[in-house]
Order: sequence, then structure tokens, then C-alpha cells
Amino acid sequence: MPSYPEVIRFSPIKAQLDERAVRWRLGLVALATDHTAECDFAAMCPSREIGLYVARVANANPTTVENLRAMEPRITEAAALILPGESLDALAFGCTSGSTVIGDEVVGDALTRAKPGVAWVTPASGARQALAALGAHRISVLTPYTEEVSESVWNYFCAHGFEIASFTCLGMEDDTAMARITPDSIVAAALDACDRSAEALFISCTAVRAAGEAERIEKLLGKPVVTSNQAMYWQLLRAAGYRRPIRGYGRLMARTAA
Repeated sequence: MPSYPEVIRFSPIKAQLDERAVRWRLGLVALATDHTAECDFAAMCPSREIGLYVARVANANPTTVENLRAMEPRITEAAALILPGESLDALAFGCTSGSTVIGDEVVGDALTRAKPGVAWVTPASGARQALAALGAHRISVLTPYTEEVSESVWNYFCAHGFEIASFTCLGMEDDTAMARITPDSIVAAALDACDRSAEALFISCTAVRAAGEAERIEKLLGKPVVTSNQAMYWQLLRAAGYRRPIRGYGRLMARTAA
């Protein structure tokens, strides 16, 4: 049997407390099935002063318009689990197709009910802000989704004034399979999907491991590439007030945010 001291000693040192454990607090409501967003955020994180706090929202596979829309009532409850009673600097909902089906403002209202006054981001809003920052109006789009789900993405960008040069989908329904698309397959599909007249390529879906391939694809295409997780993280950092460039993830992340 281990021996223990007869009396537990109290330290004479008074613990000093920082105001915060980290300077920037970022929240993410990720899908329960998501494999990729947290990993991408961790890989792109430029500083130990940035903390990412994640809760998961229940979602159903396959990825259909009906299942995406069904998430809406659960978003507030999931967001409320992130540091209850404490503030965040910015908060994201990590589903591109979900944000286009449900609508940015509806998602934002759901997040705000959990975290009043906190700036919110969706991958869709991040993508359109990113494309605008890169000066891209005429775009090509690549999604892993079915034609029905892809239509919501098409409608979203058209409604926000973008011109679609080409739109390509992979016809997939399984969210977990989307996360297993190989990097080489992502690159090949991206090169095939981008029209010569497009000013940029957008690769949709937070499940797809495209953020780490953005710079590689840009070199092959000779034009900007925006991905869901890359754009969402970029806008999340901007909303939180972090404005330093991040290298290795394409032209967007290398920008000094205005």
C-alpha cells in the first residue's frame, strides 16, 4: 500500500491569475459527424494565444436538404455549451451546406441566443467575404454534395451577387466519406472544376480536407483558391481582432486583414 503524509500541506504561494488563459477565444459549433474542421483550425492556428472551444451539434447522415434544415433548432443549445457564462471573441457554425440551406441570418440568430453580442461566422459568409477580399466576382465552385444540396450553394452565391463560371459536384451524401477524400483527389477535382474564365475557385464543405491543399492548387491554377474551413477561420480571426498573416494556406490566409 502507498504511504501518505499525515497532513496535506497548504502552499504559502498565493496563485496569481491571468485575466484570461488565452488572449483570443474562438468558439466553433461543429457537426457531430465532423472529422476535419477542428484539425484544420489547429493546423492553421498561428499562436498559442488563440484558444479554440468546440461544441458539437447533432446532425443526421446522409447530407440532404431535409437533414441539414433539421439542425436549426439544436444550434443554440450546442453553442450554449461553449464556456457557459463566459464571453467569446467570435463564434462559428461549422457547416457550409447547412448555412446555405438554413440561411446565415437564421444561423446567426441561433448563435446569438446562446452568446449575445458575440460576432458570428458561417463558412458561407466567410467564403463570400474572402472572395470579395480577393477581388473575385466570377467564380468556379466545387462541392462534394449531391446536386440537390449543391443547388443551395449555387443559389447562395448568386443571391450575393457572384457570377458562376462553372459549378461541379461529386454527388456524395455521406459526410464521413467526404472527410476521407484524398488530398490528391481534391487537387485533381479542383483542377477539373475551375473554369479558365473564373477569377477564383471555391471548394465547399467543412468536411473536405481542402484547406491544406489550397496553396498547392493555387500554384497549379495560377488563381486564388478559397475553401470552407480556410475562409471560416480567416473570418473568425478577423471578427476576433486577429489580423496577422498566416503562411502556407493560400493567398487568403497570407493577407493582412483590413
